[in-house]
Amino acid sequence: MRFFLCEVVARIVAIYLCVDCGRMLWDGYNERKIRAFSPDLVVWLLDWSRQVFQRDTAPVRYWMEMGHQVICLVACLAVAIFGWWLPNG
Repeated sequence: MRFFLCEVVARIVAIYLCVDCGRMLWDGYNERKIRAFSPDLVVWLLDWSRQVFQRDTAPVRYWMEMGHQVICLVACLAVAIFGWWLPNG
C-alpha cells in the first residue's frame, strides 16, 4: 500500500510540475523574458521579486533559465509516465 501511495503522489506532483514548467516555458518564449529559478527556500519564501532575464538584454542567462526549465519539464514528464522507482529494502 505504501508503494502505491508513493507512486500516485509522485505522479500527481510530477504532472503538476510538468504543467507549471510548460507554462513558464511558453510564457517565457512568448513574452521574451523569464524569471530566475532559486533553489534556496528562504530566498524563495521571502523574496517575491525574483530576477527577470530579458532575451534582448541578457540572452545567455535567458537561455540558461529556459534550458533549466526544459530539463525540469523532461524529468517531470519521465516521472509522470514511468513512475517513481524505489529500491527494495
